[in-house]
Amino acid sequence: MTQPTRGARETTRAASPEVVDLAQARDARRLREFQVRCSGVDEVNRRSLARLFQTGLIYTRQGARLARDLLLAHQHLLRVGDLLARIGELPEGADTGDAAALYAEAQSLLARTTELTARCGAVLARP
Repeated sequence: MTQPTRGARETTRAASPEVVDLAQARDARRLREFQVRCSGVDEVNRRSLARLFQTGLIYTRQGARLARDLLLAHQHLLRVGDLLARIGELPEGADTGDAAALYAEAQSLLARTTELTARCGAVLARP
């Protein structure tokens, strides 16, 4: 049996594995997922508003209400974006309750935004 050379053995010892803080990785992933959801909902809102204009439905009473709902949804998304920015700026050793409260508020606003967007999508899906 051949023994590895002395230099090869030392290189394997010198390369130490990188330590990853799983809690920090989970928090970063959760933040990214919220940001992706927000951008997705924002894109749907923009398409819905464009469709309201293209169909001329915005000039009706129902279309104006839908446009107002989309505006409210956009305002909610802006607020969620601000909350996510605040979460991203929290120091590493910050209290988890602070982040949890911000996430809870962001989640409720995003749920309300999704509801408003779905209402508009249901009306625009009609022939």
